[in-house]
Amino acid sequence: MTDGTDRPHSPQPDPAPGSGGGYGYPPGPIPGGFGAPDPGQPNPYQPEPAQGQGFGPPPPGPAAQEPPQAAFPPPESFSATPQPDWQAMADRTEAERRKRRLLTFGIGGLALVLVAGGAGFFLLNGKDDPTDKPTTAASGSPDPSGGSAESPDPKASEDGSPTVPGEPNLLRDRSGKMAVALGPGASLGELAKRTEVRFKGTPDSYAQGAEAGVDVTKSFTVSTRAYNVAETGSRMAVSQGDGDSYSFELGFEVVGGKKAWVFRVQTGDKGQAATAQQVVADNVDTTRTWALLTGTYDAEKKTIALWVDDKQAGQAQVSGIWAGPGPLQLGRARHHGIWSAAWDGPLDHIRIFDQALGQAQITGLKNNKLDKKTRPTHSWLI
Repeated sequence: MTDGTDRPHSPQPDPAPGSGGGYGYPPGPIPGGFGAPDPGQPNPYQPEPAQGQGFGPPPPGPAAQEPPQAAFPPPESFSATPQPDWQAMADRTEAERRKRRLLTFGIGGLALVLVAGGAGFFLLNGKDDPTDKPTTAASGSPDPSGGSAESPDPKASEDGSPTVPGEPNLLRDRSGKMAVALGPGASLGELAKRTEVRFKGTPDSYAQGAEAGVDVTKSFTVSTRAYNVAETGSRMAVSQGDGDSYSFELGFEVVGGKKAWVFRVQTGDKGQAATAQQVVADNVDTTRTWALLTGTYDAEKKTIALWVDDKQAGQAQVSGIWAGPGPLQLGRARHHGIWSAAWDGPLDHIRIFDQALGQAQITGLKNNKLDKKTRPTHSWLI
């Protein structure tokens, strides 16, 4: 590359035609090379249970003195023992038995009423079972929230399948018609109420769309829920392009020695550091915690912005975004003509919009309560 910052890397499978690429960093013009590790940091692109006495006469020995004989009262002092009233006892027993039966039936009936009433409450309120507790994924990530968002595709709504019927390695587009194919190192994880795609941070762990998911010459929004396991390096959750460089990328980076979320775009066709612009969020947790990452581009104002959950981390002015060749990518990005920045952890709720969403819309996105006018053009694992 022309920026002179070729970084060590491990070549990755390239399922789509194309070649070349660049990588841009810190805010504003980014001096020197781009994506090179900080001093002292590891290279970000190298994948990394009285004895008892018996009966009978006493044993021989000294003659024991006989105990005094008890004096019995004369026979006439005894009188007959009074007999119980058997009939009264039987009556009392039967009365107690009836009382216990009535009490048991009463408690059982009350329990049935409560159960029926509870079921009626949930039916009347139209709510599902609210016991969607956090679950541990294979990567060690907790499932913070279930909830399926909007699903404009009627067929997708019918069966809710996350994959194309008969194609377990193709993620189903629930808003459009673009399937995303899983690489050999990527897999799906089934949790209580959702499905996530899991990446291992290795060269073969990625997913690729059949085409570009974003028209970067126009306004757009790209968003995903992300769980990052890596502590260092560059790790991209969503990007686009397979030529010399990415057009945009969204993920994790160590920037200025700090772990940060980053949304970065390439404005020049050579992939140079000087032509990359970015917005970072380095004051929030980035490791082993779920976050909703959203990058927006306003083509009219020529601004990019990064949102973490529903808080804007910042924005930057750009001259435009270079429309590099190649399809949508999950779990990796194109830098200097090679695949790198392998994501380590799960992703879900991946959505693309053909508009730059604002504060109210991104809050709705976070809560899965988008208004009817805000519909994604593509969505996966929703």
